[in-house]
Amino acid sequence: MIAASNITLSYGKRVLFKDVNIKFTPGNCYGLIGANGAGKSTFLKILSGEIEADKGEVTVGSKERIAVLRQDQFAFDEETVFNTVVMGHKRLYDVMTERDAIYAKADFSEEDGVRSAELESEFAEMNGYEVESEAAVLLNGLGIPEELRSKKMKELEAGDKVRVLLAQALFGTPDVLLLDEPTNNLDLKSISWLEDFLFRFPNTVIVVSHDRHFLNQVCTHTADIDFGRIQVYVGNYDFWYHAAQLNLKQKQNENRKLSEKADELKAFIQRFSSNASKAKQATSRKKLLDKLTLEDMPVSSRKYPHVVFKPERPCGDIILEIQGLTKEVEGVKVLNNLDLIVRKGDKIAFVGGNSLARTTLFQILAGELEADSGTFRWGVTITNAYFPKENSAYFEKELTLIEWLGQYSPPTEGETFARGFLGRMLFSGEEAMKKTSVLSGGEKVRCMLSRMMLTGANVLILDEPTNHLDLESITALNDGLIAYSEVVLFASHDHEFVSTIANRIVEITPGGVIDRVMDFEEYLESADVSRERDELYHGHAELTL
Repeated sequence: MIAASNITLSYGKRVLFKDVNIKFTPGNCYGLIGANGAGKSTFLKILSGEIEADKGEVTVGSKERIAVLRQDQFAFDEETVFNTVVMGHKRLYDVMTERDAIYAKADFSEEDGVRSAELESEFAEMNGYEVESEAAVLLNGLGIPEELRSKKMKELEAGDKVRVLLAQALFGTPDVLLLDEPTNNLDLKSISWLEDFLFRFPNTVIVVSHDRHFLNQVCTHTADIDFGRIQVYVGNYDFWYHAAQLNLKQKQNENRKLSEKADELKAFIQRFSSNASKAKQATSRKKLLDKLTLEDMPVSSRKYPHVVFKPERPCGDIILEIQGLTKEVEGVKVLNNLDLIVRKGDKIAFVGGNSLARTTLFQILAGELEADSGTFRWGVTITNAYFPKENSAYFEKELTLIEWLGQYSPPTEGETFARGFLGRMLFSGEEAMKKTSVLSGGEKVRCMLSRMMLTGANVLILDEPTNHLDLESITALNDGLIAYSEVVLFASHDHEFVSTIANRIVEITPGGVIDRVMDFEEYLESADVSRERDELYHGHAELTL
């Protein structure tokens, strides 16, 4: 159990939390949600003791251990992968290290014998003899192969380091588990494993995530940060969303009815206050009016951008034909004789463990790379717009947002048009004069989406567009692509995003392409797809979804 009492925190005049009281109980998983900047990560740091609140206190059950998903990828560079995982349970690691040091002594004294016996007893109480098998299960589930486990952390790629740090947080069944964006850098198979792990986890979990499907799968409760406070709902993300929308609508309806009643009373009072025969009734109604109070509707920190893609013309019969497309990147063949025909109405999700293959394909189709061999042909009616995974090249010039968007706006439009467009994408007022050099990752994504919307394209190519976005922006983009009437080619690790948009799935494997006209859930459950995948992966290094 972990509880926060009267937590208040401000940065200058900005109040993040004011007198927050909340208790997180064992056996439950709490999804901590809120707009970007609402204080989700900050609240986790307060709970873990990393930072102190201005007022209030955090209490944890007696002898309970808190584990935190660490964000510093370089903190354990000199440690092996195995040691890094076990260090998630500090006391267990210290006991194991001291015990091993004693056993390594050449001159084993009587005092060493007594101490080693004490350590062995404590080691057994903490399930120390299961250390190797538990670490192996965690690393295997998170996609870290056995050959990496004896290497030092500094030898690993950044994505693998994040997975090891997640295994570290999960190790040893902590009493309280604090996870900030645990699905980052995980493929769909690893996310599914983590969902199952947390579903069976017996203690308290508090998680921040922008992955709606993940929150729906693991959360028993939703803790919503808004209006400077935290309100807990029993249920997952979808339940919270519907409950919060219903609550807001009820308050708006109540205020509307009260406002209409007040207008009626005001009209009666104004009409009959000078009428002697009606004066008593007018006085009575004035007393009623004085008692009516509209409930204050606080301004939410949640903002939804206006994401709407409007094609200037519909697609013709020929959209895109790909034949024998092959490409090597740094000596590795990432595309091998790929054939594909895109048809009208297709919304294709490209999946598979090799994200480089998807990105390379998109770059070729967008004209940013040339294939080594093979051809592709766009139909004569087609205009495409491309959202790259890496967008830094688009922000190299030091421009205001108005100037930046002006590069892609119609030549007949001026600053008023740019300001209006930026306002719909949450850059209102002075925000429109921000320099591109100071934009956050999420702000750059919203700019890139604005650029795409201005093209009027009838084919959209999007490579991991939900990266860096908050839940509100992801929802807006998700809805915009569902409503889009033409062709979409996209890749995403967001399960909900893929499930609700795609009507066709293309999986690029080392042995070929699996292509199915079906939604993502059907694809994952299809025995036919599983058999074909096994055949295509046979004889190749296995990649995961």
